[in-house]
Amino acid sequence: MRHFLNISDWSALEMEALLNQAVYLKLEWQNGGNRPVLGGKILAMIFQKPSLRTRVSFQVAMKHLGGDAIYLGPDEIGLGKRESIPDVARVLSGYVQGIMARVFAQDHLMQLAQWASVPVINGLSDDSHPCQAFADMLTLYEHFGALRGLKMAYVGDSNNVTFSLGEAAARYGVELRIASPQGYQLSAEQVAHLRNMGLALTLTEDPRAAVEGVDCIYTDTWTSMGQEAEAEVRRQIFPPYQVNADLVRLAAKHVVVMHCLPAHRGEEITDDVADGAHSLIFQQAANRLHAQKAILVRLLSH
Repeated sequence: MRHFLNISDWSALEMEALLNQAVYLKLEWQNGGNRPVLGGKILAMIFQKPSLRTRVSFQVAMKHLGGDAIYLGPDEIGLGKRESIPDVARVLSGYVQGIMARVFAQDHLMQLAQWASVPVINGLSDDSHPCQAFADMLTLYEHFGALRGLKMAYVGDSNNVTFSLGEAAARYGVELRIASPQGYQLSAEQVAHLRNMGLALTLTEDPRAAVEGVDCIYTDTWTSMGQEAEAEVRRQIFPPYQVNADLVRLAAKHVVVMHCLPAHRGEEITDDVADGAHSLIFQQAANRLHAQKAILVRLLSH
């Protein structure tokens, strides 16, 4: 039985097959709808954090594929508080064919996977966001026709999205440059892990150097969920890392701009860039649906 907890758990060949599956399922949907290959299957969706894209895309994906999904909010389970994680995993395994969890601690996902007898999918943790990064690669593949050799710059706070982008870039042969201020960079362990995966990685504190000539500029909010107390301090540190028209001009003329959303417009990205000709932000958001269909079919239909 497989889980989808981190992209590094899946080989380059497996990720290539998953990408092809996502492309096929999107085309199938556009040509009249997906076959009900997950008919009779139910996905339990555990949420410790609020969600728009993750909740809706997983629920719609299951319905498009003939299955269904059940939302379990933070007050309904109290994961690890009201009831132990091993108990939750074993109880849900008796009812459903898969579990997707959007949590704070990566360890909660690892425990769910350890004790569940059904596949577990990482819908986001403080450490990683593999579903997002996979959808991002699908979006770049659609736009450029290939992934290997592309140059991507990530500008801003090095967070869970940054880490999963690094794992995805390693699997698909994308070069990644990360520009983050001192104190807001990936850990030494994360950097070593990504380089051990074979990622062509450049680290810098200079966003202008990072974006020079790149095919894609990627950013995320300066303050993630759970960091609200740091918001004012971060607003003082991150303005040089704003993705604006001046920064975009330093990249390749064909550059695309991506953001995993939600965006704090006027902070990490300006309106003219988010809504401009270079933006793939909303195609990127829409592709969460099709990328996750591929993951669900791979895990739940076998």
